[in-house]
Amino acid sequence: MKEKIALFFKGLGMGAANVIPGVSGGTIALITGIFEPLIHSLKSFNLTALKLLLSGKFSLFAKHINLSFLIPVFLGIGISIITLARLFGYLFDNFPVYIWAYFFGLILASVYFVGKTISKWSLPVISLFVFGTVVALLISYLNPASENDSIVYLVICGIIAACSMILPGLSGSFVLILLGNYQLVMIDAVNNMSFAVLLPVVVGAGIGLLAFSYFLSWIFVKYKDQTIALLSGFILGSLGLLWPWKNSFDSAGNIIPVNKFGAFIDSAGQIVSDIKVFSYKQVLPESYNGVFVWSLVLLVLGVLSIWLVEGYSRKTD
Repeated sequence: MKEKIALFFKGLGMGAANVIPGVSGGTIALITGIFEPLIHSLKSFNLTALKLLLSGKFSLFAKHINLSFLIPVFLGIGISIITLARLFGYLFDNFPVYIWAYFFGLILASVYFVGKTISKWSLPVISLFVFGTVVALLISYLNPASENDSIVYLVICGIIAACSMILPGLSGSFVLILLGNYQLVMIDAVNNMSFAVLLPVVVGAGIGLLAFSYFLSWIFVKYKDQTIALLSGFILGSLGLLWPWKNSFDSAGNIIPVNKFGAFIDSAGQIVSDIKVFSYKQVLPESYNGVFVWSLVLLVLGVLSIWLVEGYSRKTD
């Protein structure tokens, strides 16, 4: 029972990491010593497991996939995501500049720590880093992803986010930001239990976890430096997406009014939470007041958060 409780709390940590952009669930798994068992358990979902399940040998099936390990871990992940989603929903509605400043610091520090794991900076590695940066810049500035609730796109979001979730150093929530569906999936759908959105994402996540557990073990043996370089460049080029100060536009091309905290407001100055943003443009702060100062403080705290997590991860290794 003590072991199961410990696994549950480790799952809570992974769930929290998966909600916060910049913090990798894979890194938390690495820190807490469950990364390898998690990958091996996911890889055990194969033809042998399917035969055991279909033949009614449930005890052998549970032992084969290490179900006693997976249940407490994923239970902790689920509870943590639901709990933090409500907190972030409130923060996004009322203090978006603050939360984006904190996320910006998280991602900024992630670029350094992910890139630091590259053992040798050869020409192909540098080329992939530059390529990843340029591609991400094009995505974030020329054609930023907008929210999309089509079933196919949600499945794709689930696949990609789940793959990044178990990859140490890369945040699944950050990938959802790039895809334009972070608010829709991690905040709105979780808080409202919108199964029309959650089910396609869960299906995609299941596919991604099972497929990527095999791919991860192969690519990190063959092309580890090249893969990390590409990811580092992608993260660096995407920082503009998290810039706290931006003008948001509605479907008619009009700027959506905001208060000093960046929260959307109506003509009476009341906060509105159900506005759909169709595009945005990064801008400088209109005034360097207390909100700006606190945003800088939170940005630094974001950097320090990653610094502490990665430092503890290295000690654990």
